[in-house]
Amino acid sequence: MSIEYDRVVTTTTWSAGPGCHGGCGAKIYVKDDKVVKVEGDENHPWNQGRGCARLLAMTQYMYHPDRITHPLLRVGSRGDGHFKQISWDEAYDIIEEKFNKIKAEYGAKAVIFIQGTGRDIGGPMSLVAYNYGSPNWSQLGLGGQACYGPRLGAMSCVQGDTSVADCSQFFEKRFDDPRYELPKYIVVWAQDPTTGCPDGFYGNWVVDCMQRGSKLIVIDPRQNFLTSRAAYHLELRPATDGALVLGMINLIIENEWYNKEFVENWCTGFEALAERVKEYPLEKVSSITKVPKEIIYEATKAYALNSPGSAIQWGLPVDQAPDGVILAEAINMLWAITGNIDVPGGNVIARNAYHVSAYPFDNYQLADMFGEDFVEQVVQKRIGSDEYGWLRKWRCYIQPDIAVQQMLTQNPYPIKATWIQTANPVANAVDMKQHYEALKAMDFNVVIDLFHNPTTMSVADIILPAATFAERTGFRAWYQPVQIIQPAVQVGECKNDWEIAMDMAVRFNPELKERFPNGIADYMNWRLEPTGLTYNELAERGGWKWGDEEGTAWVPYKRYEKGALRADGKPGFRTPSGKVELKVSANADWGATGKTIVDPLPYYQEPFESEMSTPEVFKKYPLVMITGRRSAVFFHSEHRNIPWLRECNPYPDVEIHPDTARDLKIENGEWVWIENDRGRITRKVKINAGINPRTISVLHGWWLPETEGRSPNLFSAWDVNCNLIVPAGAQSRTGYGGNAYKYTLVRLVKMEEGSPCDPPISIWGRR
Repeated sequence: MSIEYDRVVTTTTWSAGPGCHGGCGAKIYVKDDKVVKVEGDENHPWNQGRGCARLLAMTQYMYHPDRITHPLLRVGSRGDGHFKQISWDEAYDIIEEKFNKIKAEYGAKAVIFIQGTGRDIGGPMSLVAYNYGSPNWSQLGLGGQACYGPRLGAMSCVQGDTSVADCSQFFEKRFDDPRYELPKYIVVWAQDPTTGCPDGFYGNWVVDCMQRGSKLIVIDPRQNFLTSRAAYHLELRPATDGALVLGMINLIIENEWYNKEFVENWCTGFEALAERVKEYPLEKVSSITKVPKEIIYEATKAYALNSPGSAIQWGLPVDQAPDGVILAEAINMLWAITGNIDVPGGNVIARNAYHVSAYPFDNYQLADMFGEDFVEQVVQKRIGSDEYGWLRKWRCYIQPDIAVQQMLTQNPYPIKATWIQTANPVANAVDMKQHYEALKAMDFNVVIDLFHNPTTMSVADIILPAATFAERTGFRAWYQPVQIIQPAVQVGECKNDWEIAMDMAVRFNPELKERFPNGIADYMNWRLEPTGLTYNELAERGGWKWGDEEGTAWVPYKRYEKGALRADGKPGFRTPSGKVELKVSANADWGATGKTIVDPLPYYQEPFESEMSTPEVFKKYPLVMITGRRSAVFFHSEHRNIPWLRECNPYPDVEIHPDTARDLKIENGEWVWIENDRGRITRKVKINAGINPRTISVLHGWWLPETEGRSPNLFSAWDVNCNLIVPAGAQSRTGYGGNAYKYTLVRLVKMEEGSPCDPPISIWGRR
């Protein structure tokens, strides 16, 4: 029997729902003004009809009985869980009054604007923060700002531009475009892209390339789908990637496998780099990483001798290495000396089509949108800018590890309130207790979200209900193509993140109304102007526009030869020297403007807590805990309350090797404590022979929405969330990267009878 729909809306996934960085085309089926089905759009060139489990579960997500659909005001003490429904105008009036009072007494910098990752939030967040006047825009709780920022900053310093693995995504005809060539090898470094769409990259593109003949080299301490199909799997000791890449560079230079023409014509600092990497001979690197030297040698040779035309696709653990920026710089140098920059099948330079951006991503874009004077004002006041020159010179965020300390101490200036949008810092922050106490110390907290979670229940004073991607107007400008997000329905009184931000921005800065009289519609048309089309015109032509004009900055390849990358139109790269900098001048320059000094050459830093750096701690806690393992059904701390998704991954588990389980007399499915000196959490054992016996792996972001949400329980976050025992304050010398997400030392202890998780946790009903 066929089902009839009133309409089918095609759109782009981003923001709440799937959660991830999205970019996929989706079809939303509507009947009687209600979404009844969501699936991938077969005409969309990114995903070509494919859709993840989170997309397919959108109907459960949108119409969940626990969804917040009206503004709420806290009644009673924080943590009691009592809220009353109020109108949008009442909510806006309260926020305006509270924030303006704080501004009058302490200055606008006394409010921190906190965002999460994944959703389309950078634009709305910067809009409301900067029009209020606060320089303090943050991903609070993300130690070392260690999520793509370190890699982006590193690439900006080394080559002047972001690069991504070339899987034909810059051409509308994809693999059929005659300009494109398949990567000979794809090095998948510290990522399993098949479980998500990380940072403007559709994960299954790697599989698409494999099916067409690309071979894999996978660098990962844990086995997964891709390692089982790789030509080489380098199963390294967690967080020793820095030693590995320096050893690989040394091998390439030593054996003259590098691209001599590219190095001679387009690189600077090669001799200094060659001298530095001599400190990392093969035997030493093998000893540090625990990867057999034969595998390191053969994998390096395969990559180098199949270049140009081989690519590196990397992941979050690069940022979260002991010094994420330096590691990322070194990996960038690896693909540079082999000539893999902006060539078919290599690491292609990634510019946004028509230079359209949703928000000021770095200081350069901030100057374009708000002016040089505004940048200087923001930089002077931004939390952490005195300590870190990188913070002053590079990205628009504050330094989160310093920010939480300032919230607790109120020095060097007071922090009195927060605006928390698309984030759940109480559950997701490194060292959860510290962030919980910091947020409790605030005079006023605004939270914008879709469901109650540990953050809303513990610290929110006002909650504003956000919309899913299926209910919102928006646009996406992340590489190619420029796309729009089109609403299909309205749920309750939920509002688009963009709309909420514009509403409050106009209240804080009434002049904004004169510039954008039609609100967010005018704002989006302004940002889309370079395409030559308005939002509505993009909608009429199918929802996207590909930038495919030859000779422009956003169309590959070898743009450094054509003068397409530099503002002056000269050949070269967008760096001070005009070349790829293997000795990074920005490190020396930016390091001189803060209290830290940053080496212009790459180096290896042992984890601050490991068998080598802290042997006494290792004796007590002999297992390395890797956090952040991705699930195809969850995004960070979202989706634990969605039945179809939770059924796929019902329990907070810990993966351990069979030998480890045997030594500790632990059976598969038993509950254990994971503990160190910072505390302990409980997890259900999942035996996995594909992990090193001295390593355990856990998903992050766990809380249990079926349990009591009021304080002190907070949906059992204190019982199951690994961030409780991950330390803060281990950021790298730049202030970007670091923290022990991938190398916290712990031990496992079998739980006794009558433990909090015995009987097992109920998935669907509250206990």
